[in-house]
Amino acid sequence: MNDTDFTGKTVLVVGGSSGIGNGIAHAFRERGARVHVWGTRAKASDYDPADGSDITGLGYDCVDVGDPDAIEAAPLPFDTLDVLVLSQGTVVYGRGEFEREGWDKVVAVNLDSLMHCCRKFRPQLLQSQGSITIVSSISGLGANKGNPAYAASKAGAISLTRTLGQAWAPDGIRVNGLAPGLVDTKLTKVTTENPKRLAGALRAIPAGRMGTPADMAGVALFLASPLASYVNGQTLVADGGLSL
Repeated sequence: MNDTDFTGKTVLVVGGSSGIGNGIAHAFRERGARVHVWGTRAKASDYDPADGSDITGLGYDCVDVGDPDAIEAAPLPFDTLDVLVLSQGTVVYGRGEFEREGWDKVVAVNLDSLMHCCRKFRPQLLQSQGSITIVSSISGLGANKGNPAYAASKAGAISLTRTLGQAWAPDGIRVNGLAPGLVDTKLTKVTTENPKRLAGALRAIPAGRMGTPADMAGVALFLASPLASYVNGQTLVADGGLSL
């Protein structure tokens, strides 16, 4: 059997309606999994494929993960769950994260919701001996000028991955992470749509290009597959060498 064949498996990608999460969702779907995503818009048809949001073939629920009660109330997408990918994320530019409103918003989505989602789906993952992949960022490995909440929340996500990886491994649930570098999504338009800023960013990446959602999906498939059966609590950096 192909180690990245997910036929018969169920996958939930939180934040799977666009960007990295959407790329990951389709990678699992293309390999036979039944895939459900959570997003922020009222219905799947509200997403425009031109914006990198393709919900074709995916189940969908609108869940505001910044609200713990909304996570708690959200319906379980499947009777069983084999893979949980937590790819939700937000950022506030213009130094808004230095203010209470911006800080609270980013930390609620980028960090608090990770634990709330893990708690919610733990019983299903325990039953299936499944896996969790937490998408953080290389911003969690250092400073991120102008975005203290984003950097701190991503550092917290990496630490949470370690801690849950250690705590839940004895129960048969593998928890690992993925730390992208600069990936071309709507969250990075502040860089990608500014030619001067983009040129500077590309000069700093040894691979000479931005990452794509498909690049990140390859790592997510590996972490959820039997190929990574002895990997626990690790965050795999996928940044083209940017953090080196």
